[in-house]
Amino acid sequence: MPIHNADIAAIFEEIADLLEIEGANPFRIRAYRNAARVVGEYGRELRALLENGGDLPRLPGIGTDLAGKIREIVTTGHCALLERLRGELPTGVTALLKIPGLGPKKVSALYHDLAVETPEQLLRMAREGRIRQLHGFGEKTEASILHAIEAYGSKARRYPLAAAAQHATALVAYLRSVPGVHQVTLAGSYRRRKETVGDLDILVSAASGSPVIQRFVGYDEVAEALSGGTTRASVTLKCGLQVDLRLVEDASYGAALEYFTGSRPHTIAIRTLARERGLKVNEYGVFQGEARIAGETEESVYAAVGLPWIAPELREDRGEIEAARAGRLPRLIELADLRGDLHAHTMASDGHASLHAMALAARAQGLEYLAITDHCGALKIAHGLDPQRLRRQLDEIDRLNAELAGITLLKGCEVEILEDGSLDLPEGLAGRLDIVIGALHSHFGLPRAKQTRRILRAMDHPRFTLLAHPFGRLINEREPIEVDMQRIIRHAHLRGCWLELNAQPQRLDLPDTWCRMAKAEGALVAVNSDAHGTAAFDDLAFGIGQARRGWLAPGDVVNTRNLADLKSLIAATM
Repeated sequence: MPIHNADIAAIFEEIADLLEIEGANPFRIRAYRNAARVVGEYGRELRALLENGGDLPRLPGIGTDLAGKIREIVTTGHCALLERLRGELPTGVTALLKIPGLGPKKVSALYHDLAVETPEQLLRMAREGRIRQLHGFGEKTEASILHAIEAYGSKARRYPLAAAAQHATALVAYLRSVPGVHQVTLAGSYRRRKETVGDLDILVSAASGSPVIQRFVGYDEVAEALSGGTTRASVTLKCGLQVDLRLVEDASYGAALEYFTGSRPHTIAIRTLARERGLKVNEYGVFQGEARIAGETEESVYAAVGLPWIAPELREDRGEIEAARAGRLPRLIELADLRGDLHAHTMASDGHASLHAMALAARAQGLEYLAITDHCGALKIAHGLDPQRLRRQLDEIDRLNAELAGITLLKGCEVEILEDGSLDLPEGLAGRLDIVIGALHSHFGLPRAKQTRRILRAMDHPRFTLLAHPFGRLINEREPIEVDMQRIIRHAHLRGCWLELNAQPQRLDLPDTWCRMAKAEGALVAVNSDAHGTAAFDDLAFGIGQARRGWLAPGDVVNTRNLADLKSLIAATM
């Protein structure tokens, strides 16, 4: 089975989780977590490098031992250490880690103190009120666990977009190499850039006699062929992801693409418009009686019902039909519109690359400016900078700006929003900072009103520029905080500060609906990578997909401005 970077990262993350459950050395645990992040963010497939006879690149934090494990995983598809750790714990314990809100520390306590070994046992303990008796849990935590495990049991598995992308990209490249294939397109929720996908839908057109169906079913990542035929097939990949392939004629390709891209409410609305015109729309085309009058392209399908083409990210039946009819569809932001990135870390805090390397990587990405916003103050887990270390970094930024061409580094820091809403901002250096990012990394469980007041107070600090990952969520891992986001968005507009759309695939925070709310209220959004390594600037593409789902145009995103205009806006926030 071909191993993708996401697979290696998942193995390292599971090793770290299991080591933490066993109470291993914290430095060893952190080494595996860092390795998972570095590998997951690396822009080239490590498997391909090794298979082509190359050496592993020098990756920050990846020493001889971890490099050996990467080779082992790529070569065998397994890791002996992970297998050993799994064998030391009951099988069900690892399933507990998949329940939102249950990290390895909580799982460790539940396992060692209550002998909880399966999700079913956990559910019973929560219903019996026994979890609240554990030190550090309490009644509220028990209620949250009960809610999470009940929801976990009722949901089908969904894959983060970035994880699905690694498998999807490789499969599409494979299908395009099959003789006779004309077109290959990923449809469904993947094409609409939803933050998670349940499965993959692939459309293919090909010459008569092309073996594309047989090659698809025989793809070396296929674990099980679910169905097959002359025009469609379904398989489950070894990663668990289901993929459906449909073979369509070139003359119907646009109609099939519109139909299988969805969403279902959007396609129903299109069919309703067609009926009003005496037409019929289905996956084979647009028909007037028995005659097909459109369908080769999506544009022809939309034109037949009196509409301009609608971008896939908008197809959720949230007003896009009415906007298209009225000529009010926005010119959605594109990746090329970004001029800079306002949130990035270096190895001075919890990043994996030097200041100089991050600057060069941002320039190579086509960015004109990059804000260096290492953690500052009391966030010890991220090796937060004290005033002396921050001062040295600011001096280094000044030196680099005098030397480097084509990229300007902005001086910033990411500071904790404390429980009372004050900022853990280093004293005496605020005047040298271009950007101050406020972020929540603790006290996620505060009541809604108190959490809202906390953030509003932080935003009122005269040096506050940007609210990072506003909901604090981790997709499939941690639920968003309870907060009055509409009030925060309106306050951001009045205060003149900005909201982040964090492009890290596990965050994608703000969610799309709140991006649209920000647009409606006139609050500016910053699409940032939150890069912790040089490869993470590629994640900006996922942030742009989320921004497009939120109807954002270039003018709604602050870092589409040139540097001079950006600095004017920054000055207005302080």
